[in-house]
Amino acid sequence: MNKKTFTVFTISLWFSFCIFAQEKFTLSGTIRDSQSNETLIGVNVIVPEIQSGTMTNEYGFYSITLPEGTYKVQISYLGFSTVSETIVLNADMVKNFKLQEAAESLDEVIIEENVEKLNIKKPQMSVNALSIQTIKNMPVVLGEVDVIKSITLLPGVTNAGEGASGFNVRGGAADQNLILLDEATIFNSSHLFGFFSVFNPDAIKDIKLYKGGIPAKYGGRVSSVLDIYQKEGNSSQFHMNGGIGLISSRLLAEGPIKKEKGSFLFGGRSSYAHLFLPLFDIDNVAYFYDLNTKLSYRLNERNSIFLSGYFGRDVFNIQDSFENTYGNTVVNFRWNHLFSDKLFSNLSLIYSDYYYGLDLNFVGFEWESYIRNFNVKYDLKHYISNNFKLEYGLNSIYYKFNPGEINPNTEDSGINPFKLIDKYAFENAVYVDAEHTISNRLSVSYGARFSTFHRLGQDELNTYENNNPVIFNEALGIYEKAEPTGTENFSRSDVIESFANIEPRLAIAYQLNDNSSIKASYNRMSQYLHLLSNTSSPTPLDVWTPSGKYIEPQLLDQVALGYFRTFKDNIFSLEVETFYKTIQNRIDYIDGADLIANNAIEQVILNGEARAYGLEVLLRKNEGRLKGWLAYTLSRSEQRTPGRTPIETGINNGEWYKTPFDKTHDISITASYNLNKKWSLNSNFLFQTGLPATFPNGQYEFNGIVVPSYEARNSSRLPAYHRLDLSVNYNPKPDSQKRFKGEWVFGIYNVYNRRNAANITFRENRMSGTNEAVRLAIFGIVPSVSYNFKF
Repeated sequence: MNKKTFTVFTISLWFSFCIFAQEKFTLSGTIRDSQSNETLIGVNVIVPEIQSGTMTNEYGFYSITLPEGTYKVQISYLGFSTVSETIVLNADMVKNFKLQEAAESLDEVIIEENVEKLNIKKPQMSVNALSIQTIKNMPVVLGEVDVIKSITLLPGVTNAGEGASGFNVRGGAADQNLILLDEATIFNSSHLFGFFSVFNPDAIKDIKLYKGGIPAKYGGRVSSVLDIYQKEGNSSQFHMNGGIGLISSRLLAEGPIKKEKGSFLFGGRSSYAHLFLPLFDIDNVAYFYDLNTKLSYRLNERNSIFLSGYFGRDVFNIQDSFENTYGNTVVNFRWNHLFSDKLFSNLSLIYSDYYYGLDLNFVGFEWESYIRNFNVKYDLKHYISNNFKLEYGLNSIYYKFNPGEINPNTEDSGINPFKLIDKYAFENAVYVDAEHTISNRLSVSYGARFSTFHRLGQDELNTYENNNPVIFNEALGIYEKAEPTGTENFSRSDVIESFANIEPRLAIAYQLNDNSSIKASYNRMSQYLHLLSNTSSPTPLDVWTPSGKYIEPQLLDQVALGYFRTFKDNIFSLEVETFYKTIQNRIDYIDGADLIANNAIEQVILNGEARAYGLEVLLRKNEGRLKGWLAYTLSRSEQRTPGRTPIETGINNGEWYKTPFDKTHDISITASYNLNKKWSLNSNFLFQTGLPATFPNGQYEFNGIVVPSYEARNSSRLPAYHRLDLSVNYNPKPDSQKRFKGEWVFGIYNVYNRRNAANITFRENRMSGTNEAVRLAIFGIVPSVSYNFKF
């Protein structure tokens, strides 16, 4: 070691010693929007002198510990003006900040939200965030802003096509997604059988989709977590905003309960296209409505309470002989408490309900089913140091499942009341998650979740020989229902079956330089609830069932590896990820399975396995007049159900076959261009491999009846799906100082009128007597116009 090197080493060592020898204090507080007083999520709090910083959590709270001294603290949040303030830190300090929205110019259009910015330092990967403004700019069918449809433009996310409910993440099924609205579970995310989502965009504050490397505080599903938070409401002044479209309208009101301390938010949407159907002599009715509400109140600097709710219903009526009603109801009470400037807590009491009702007047009965849960969550975040943060908590959920109940709706219907057996369950979890910055280049997130599930007593449960509700008919080579050997009866406090799983989580980020990093993650997750559906996308009639004596929980293991890079001061960003995941105990159905009104569903279910792997690319332009992204996914999603013994053939002869939602290629291009202050252009282009399908490959005659024979399961595909959407936003008075402001949105969905196949059916042509294939397409070209306003 030469003298110069020794001197530099000595100075560095002395400086480090001084830093650690100094007494340390904590700077903490809450960061809000100066106009609405709404807390801001993901705000950067930077201390340039020591190259340290932190971000606000889901409730706008931050905490950072520094040695005693004087610092210039920078508060930055894209879309808002940066605040720099000199802080003399000689004791623990609470410092709240309010940020003002930055004015836009034509040369440099401000990014609407910081949440979309790529963070190459944090170990969290496989997560996508979209701002509400970005979602509102996307062209959509009939001009209805749709949160669910917007996330399908991200890599690794698809759905089962137009008019399909739910979404699929990395080759997973729609029921494998945990959808949370203010921490409450949403069991059906769609209106009108999948044409629109249940989320009112005006009421939404923050959206994050976790596809992998999922934090330990989340559990209960094996594919993804869609975490959505509602706005708290404006505690400074009263505001209203809404929109009028071709088939629906929405209105939201927010304002202070007590200025700067409490706020309210009420929002509603309803469709009204059915009101015009009688003009065309159509007696059918189809409409939806939903209500969002939230009350927020800050008791003092350390305590805040929130009460939020959602209620939605869909109604479908055919000539007064058939009426279908379904929807979600959620209520959540939350209490934020700050134990200290380093320990933040949140207690949530949650009720969630999904109801399905069917009124069949032409046969004289009504049917209803539901799933309800009561959820208690307690989460804590501990800012132990700038380099080490700890999150831990617990979660308990009680479930009641009503699979179905039939009652006569008239005195002379002739229908006898019948009820499927109710099911009950209790799910618990504790978790701990640490985020550890080991060095300037290396950071790690690690933790675990311990979950348990107890299937509770029910009135009656079938027993079978060798505990096997499905038997294999060797002579015919098919699976059949086993005959019950008897029944068991339980009290509600009995435990029929219990499961316990340890779910480790790990994510690592290594920063290659100031602009790029590589990340890797592993997570195991358990899913104890199963959606019984033999369609490619969920329907309102599908029923949820819990794991138990004959149905095993699904277990996921997923690994992911990625490269992340920003260009030109984060104007551009690139994310490349590859993933591989396996799922144990993925349920499959025997041929001819009857899933509706089945009191012994275990007789038609077999446990199989699934796997998915692929490559995802997301190239994004974040700033300027032109913004948008290119997303590409190359993937494969498969499942198989091998025979349980050497004699059994399994499903599809025990071979791997494509899942109903497998798409090899998925390309989407999303762009937004600001022409000037009045006009902006938006576009989407999608290309996707067609969905798997099973087609007949021949036919034979049996007793005078023509019977088709089919190829191997899902061995063919529908034609490729592609379309182009365009929209134009027009703001007639962008510089108006009046409180009332309006904006027109003109859109064209499927510009070149592509007739994408929703399915293909086969029939005999009555004229020629030959067989023919018929393609069903839902949408062609669809123009739209809507008017949005606020005051």
